[in-house]
Amino acid sequence: MLYAAILLLVLTGKMHAQSKLKVIKAGKLVDVIHEVVLTNQIILIDNDKIVDIGANIPIPKGAEVIDLSKATVLPGLMDCHAHVTFQPGDNYYEDIFRKTAIDYAVIAHIYAKRTLEAGFTMIRDVGADALLDVSLRNAINEGLIPGPRMLVSTFVLSPTGGHGDLSGFNPSIDWKGNKDYTGIADGADEIRKRVRNNIKWGADWIKFAATAGVLSEEESVGAPQYSLEEMKVLVEEANRWGKKVAAHAHGAEGAKLAIQAGVASIEHGSLIDEETIRMMKEKGIWLVSDIYNDDYILSEFAKKGYPEKIIEKERLVGRLQRENFQKAVKAGVKIAYGTDSGVYPHGWNGKQFFYMVKYGLTPMQAIQSATINAADLMDWKDKTGSLTKGKLADIIAVETNPLNDIKALESVKFVMKEGVVYKNELTP
Repeated sequence: MLYAAILLLVLTGKMHAQSKLKVIKAGKLVDVIHEVVLTNQIILIDNDKIVDIGANIPIPKGAEVIDLSKATVLPGLMDCHAHVTFQPGDNYYEDIFRKTAIDYAVIAHIYAKRTLEAGFTMIRDVGADALLDVSLRNAINEGLIPGPRMLVSTFVLSPTGGHGDLSGFNPSIDWKGNKDYTGIADGADEIRKRVRNNIKWGADWIKFAATAGVLSEEESVGAPQYSLEEMKVLVEEANRWGKKVAAHAHGAEGAKLAIQAGVASIEHGSLIDEETIRMMKEKGIWLVSDIYNDDYILSEFAKKGYPEKIIEKERLVGRLQRENFQKAVKAGVKIAYGTDSGVYPHGWNGKQFFYMVKYGLTPMQAIQSATINAADLMDWKDKTGSLTKGKLADIIAVETNPLNDIKALESVKFVMKEGVVYKNELTP
């Protein structure tokens, strides 16, 4: 008993000695839960967590004080639809035929750092090759490189010839390797195997192509690509292993099938109709709609050599996606922030806020979509998403109040993730 008591005292002493107290003086603080802006707040941080917050918190002796009294402080932002291991180069065909997974692996950490420094302390990465997302997530978690907290989905499940397959090229071209090291799956048995493989290799989420897409060379942009029975098998198998499912879905019919199958979120939602919106509202399905990147695709992708059929598909869906997003907002569909980062340069994630406000959200709702709502979708609401006692110290700051000018979130000046400051360009 005496030995146990001494050991407890020693361990407690070590924990206390390792305590790293920080205090943030926040001039303005956005409370995303109560939808108010508080003034002159003190945030007390011990190691990686917020341990107290309020206007009259005493500052402990020896604590590191971070003066953000001239800034607006918010919870760390979250992007629920990111591809942080990839970014288009200057030539479409070079990206496909000359680069390997190693090329992307050696630069992915740069994209991760840019994302974090843009104020995004957590992302859901919804598709990567060669398990790069798993390796990047693990390196960040181990503190080897800076980056956002990542939930990953590894290979996107897709039928042969679908949005996740490489279509339209000479059939004699063959990428040799492990044929299970892919997301291509046809029929119930293959789908179950691919879901299990993804989870075996470290997936936090499962993502599949419920419809065709824009940046792929199949003919349609929104046609369904799996049957309802196949989708039900996919969701059932993922749920059996405790994983939720995100459905890439541009077209209304494929989105409806995915909703019936039990997915957690519809990604893109470009061509959804009133019935789809009603179903999403009734079943509590999240919409993750990337309504910024249309501008970038139409401006830059032809210069990069993307085929005209891809550019034309984007012309078809871009305007409609924004209009349908506006309809979903008016109907009360749950909205989580997701940008498809990697289609455009990483670090630009904040550019979408302006478009979300333009097409129906209030500035507070747009901020909530990237904080408390995103945390809810990703099942991290008890750990992050708001500046709340007991949650992780994921904290950002901007120079001006984003409720007055939402574009302030395009230029985040201070970033803290789990109590560690990664960026501070603010002066007291």
